[in-house]
Amino acid sequence: MTDKRGRRGSIIEEWAEVVTPPPPPVEAVSLSARTTALLILDIQKSNCNPETRPRCVATLPEVRELLREARRLGMLVVYSLTRGAQETDVRDELAPRPEDPIVRSGVDKFHDTPLEGLLCARGIETVILVGTPAHGAVLHTATAAVLRGLKVVVPVDGISASEPFAEQYTAWHLVNAPGTRRQARLTRLDLLKLAL
Repeated sequence: MTDKRGRRGSIIEEWAEVVTPPPPPVEAVSLSARTTALLILDIQKSNCNPETRPRCVATLPEVRELLREARRLGMLVVYSLTRGAQETDVRDELAPRPEDPIVRSGVDKFHDTPLEGLLCARGIETVILVGTPAHGAVLHTATAAVLRGLKVVVPVDGISASEPFAEQYTAWHLVNAPGTRRQARLTRLDLLKLAL
């Protein structure tokens, strides 16, 4: 859109005219438990509750089932917390075990943490990311993972934000951005199959 002088407006002026692209593809994914890690990102009592983020609470039953399957297969499960949080802040439904690594960081869970070393030591090639917020921990950790040569799988029903647009944007970004589009795949929890 241009103004009276023929100058193009910014995205702010064009906001209402932007057409939402079609949804990105969601595909069935089969992964080896030996070379895959499950990253549970910032699902804490303070930010995943009916008052602050009910969309996160809605993900918990299915994420808990994924966690159970990952544990059954002996997969590496890594938790992240916001900087000031403690292990007891993780939602009870997804409570970590004593052997589960926990990293604390801002939105990029690789930044200034031992996460990369933990994954390399176990020969991890692919990470499954679930958590909140989608446009924070999920988006930035996924991007950081791809930049480190990892493949990323994001179940769209395992991520959440306070508003649907943030989840929508994150899903679109992961499979369209130059940094992630070749190594990130979207799936749903019922389309994700893990095997030894």
